Amino acid sequence: MYDLKWIRENAETFDEGRRRRGLPPLSPAITGLDETRRAAIARLQAVQERRNAASKEVGEAMKAKDLPRAEALKAEVATLKADSAGYEGEEREAIAALDKLLSEIPNLPLDSVPEGKDEHDNVVLRTVGEVPAFAFQPKEHFEIGEGLGLMDFETATKLSGARFVVNKGAMARLERALAQFMLDLHTDTHGYTEVNPPILVRDEAMFGTAQLPKFRDDQFLATREGDAGNESAKNLWLIPTAEVPLTNLVRESILDEAALPMRLTACTPCFRAEAGAAGRDTRGMIRQHQFTKVELVSVTTPEQSEAEHARMLSCAEEVLKRLGLAYRVMTLCTGDMGFASQKTFDIEVWLPGQDRYREISSCSVCGDFQARRMNARFRAAGAKGTRFVHTLNGSGVAVGRALVAVLENYQEEDGSVRVPDALLPYMGGVTRITRAN
Repeated sequence: MYDLKWIRENAETFDEGRRRRGLPPLSPAITGLDETRRAAIARLQAVQERRNAASKEVGEAMKAKDLPRAEALKAEVATLKADSAGYEGEEREAIAALDKLLSEIPNLPLDSVPEGKDEHDNVVLRTVGEVPAFAFQPKEHFEIGEGLGLMDFETATKLSGARFVVNKGAMARLERALAQFMLDLHTDTHGYTEVNPPILVRDEAMFGTAQLPKFRDDQFLATREGDAGNESAKNLWLIPTAEVPLTNLVRESILDEAALPMRLTACTPCFRAEAGAAGRDTRGMIRQHQFTKVELVSVTTPEQSEAEHARMLSCAEEVLKRLGLAYRVMTLCTGDMGFASQKTFDIEVWLPGQDRYREISSCSVCGDFQARRMNARFRAAGAKGTRFVHTLNGSGVAVGRALVAVLENYQEEDGSVRVPDALLPYMGGVTRITRAN
């Protein structure tokens, strides 16, 4: 979310950043609404000043027993009161329109972000590992899982509809092992603090990380019968990612600079309506309404955020290195970045069954964009004033997609799946997943 004063003073820079995102200029509309708001405030102040003065004059006229003048002043006060209400309404309308407009403006890209229209203009930063060669035609993960009798989409559809799965037996354990391995790596080796946050959050939290209001249709709203008529009832949203509760831990706070960078991780279920994904990845676990993800969140000073972005990316990459998976790192172009991001790196893992790379992690730096929405600040030692923090988030990594990658990269010709060495300590002696009896 952007500061009005900054937009007024940097209108060309603001509109140029929007152009790089493929968006039209907006500074004239914003400054126009701001001028309307300021004019309403000025009129309201003038009317209130005159109303206060006239009220005082009523008393003086009454004291002087000048009843005609007192009555005239009372009439004027009544008119001014009505005018005040009208100007207050104008001010509220201008503020509401301005707030709505500002809340729906995406973050501006950093200068280092390549310009482009969509995913086809993303830039390969590096490719790591060797793509495995198979002596047979590799299968996709859902063929492997269903062949093993451990991945059940049909029953999941009966329970919940499309884009859900039931994993059983060794498959469920492998998925749990992946999550535990990632959490241990990020906490023990990378220095993140593990958090077990709520997965139901209020409007304010979703606004803070910019899921609301623009992406309301992509979210799942939890409601209770009878809440519609209860003015005190609050919306509760199922989180699309642990980024939401982890980042909002610092909302409406002033942190000590010495506490930064703050590094947090969590493994949670995540929920997405996938409103814009009709017809895409309809089979398998690539794009589901419910999935598990290990999230990484950092809160830093502005001076730390660039280095922290590179560090977060390396932490996510380490997961794939230890699992022995080939991948590549992409720098997203301006047209493919997320709404709140200043710059994003995607990690794409090689999937032999699809014969292509697919996203498994996205690491973004947001600058002070989310901090302004949350009013999250920090104070340097000895400083009187405060500054907005910078926030970063990344997948460390998506557990379901990691399961997909392990199944496809470690599959055997007989349909079994070898367990990667990094996961053996979590599998209770199971070294190979075979068909369930």
